[in-house]
Amino acid sequence: MDRSLKAVLFGTFTLRFSTGLTGAMLATYLAHFKEFHPETGEPSAITVGLLAATFYVAELVLSPIFGVLSDRLGHHRVMLWGPIFGAVAVVLTALTGNLLILGGTRWLEGGSTAASVPSILGYIAIATAGNEALRGRAASRFEAATLAGIGAGFIVAPLLFDLLGPTAFLLNALFYGVSFAIYMFGVKDPEGEREAVEREHTSFRRYVELVTHSNVWLLAPTWIAVNGAIGLWFSQSLYQFQKPDSPFAGTQWLLQGFSAIEVTAGAIAIAIVFGVGIFWWGNRFDRYRRTTIILYGVYGGIALAAAGLVVNHAAWDATTNILLGGLVVVAGIVVAGGLFVLAGATPAAVGLLADVSEQFPGDRGAIMGLYSVFLGVGQIGGALIGGVLAQWQGMDGLLVGTAAILALALIPLARLRKVEHYLEGPATPASIG
Repeated sequence: MDRSLKAVLFGTFTLRFSTGLTGAMLATYLAHFKEFHPETGEPSAITVGLLAATFYVAELVLSPIFGVLSDRLGHHRVMLWGPIFGAVAVVLTALTGNLLILGGTRWLEGGSTAASVPSILGYIAIATAGNEALRGRAASRFEAATLAGIGAGFIVAPLLFDLLGPTAFLLNALFYGVSFAIYMFGVKDPEGEREAVEREHTSFRRYVELVTHSNVWLLAPTWIAVNGAIGLWFSQSLYQFQKPDSPFAGTQWLLQGFSAIEVTAGAIAIAIVFGVGIFWWGNRFDRYRRTTIILYGVYGGIALAAAGLVVNHAAWDATTNILLGGLVVVAGIVVAGGLFVLAGATPAAVGLLADVSEQFPGDRGAIMGLYSVFLGVGQIGGALIGGVLAQWQGMDGLLVGTAAILALALIPLARLRKVEHYLEGPATPASIG
């Protein structure tokens, strides 16, 4: 792995750290919103879900545009735009308490991700072309950098916001500047990018024909469902864990209003387990089919949700009842194991999409931009569904919703496993219209 590819991955970590930090601080901000803006009052769980969904709507709408532009202008050039959008967004977030304007800043944050992800994944696809082992390592490290960055942001956010309040958003603008510097000075154009830029590229009109190619959309239903399940938690977890007056506080152990330090400790544990899982599964691309890794991940996520329900209700009396205490310990182990296995689904999906991009060497950015499209559709649905479920049944609603969405993912995954070997087949111009 050369120096530029390493810099791209490190820049991915710092950029996603900023993204995760903003989203998590915003969740903390909203959980205590009436303390800073008593005239506005406390936003509902549905409002929190809508704000989270706005981010993913922007990513969904803008990523195809930036994907096409990265093919035309160069992946390295376009990845520089993401930190700029993000820095503007956090400055505006620090300066306003208006929920409508905050929705606009989430749109800018989504634009930051929309510019970054297709260009970064396009860069990785062209830099790893023809090297299966390198592609597996790069895909797993991209997902590790993405989720570790977001996880680190989640870990730091409660304490940083507790220390600085809304001013912490201004500090995050400096972190976005670090990402810009890494991309500007640490990354060189990959070998073959000049030739790729000079190729004939898809037009925006023909882009629709390209992305509706049957091979491209084989992965879509499963990946959307997996991201929907993840979206439930990214949109609601910090808000729910820290909310001091949840109506379910007396009956659900996970909704007792944890402190910033407790939430940070839990986030660290989750990040460690998930990160180890990503690296472990990413290094096994040459031993397991991509769809097998995704299948294990779906099963792991369902087991995690079931064990989480046990913890949510049995933990109340675990310290005084030996049997319940043992049950909670076993459930905790299942939660950790399920999270470890679920982690493998993310790099496996990136690997599948990179395989598809081999059929369209002049349009890697456009194809890899579908990562954001699939993620955006799933996260939007998850955020909206999560808001309704959390309002209805608190943490129980989120856990049951997670299991249900993942169970639905098994249906399209069965079809994908049957045709997985077609994904790397050559595509002719006629085959894409």
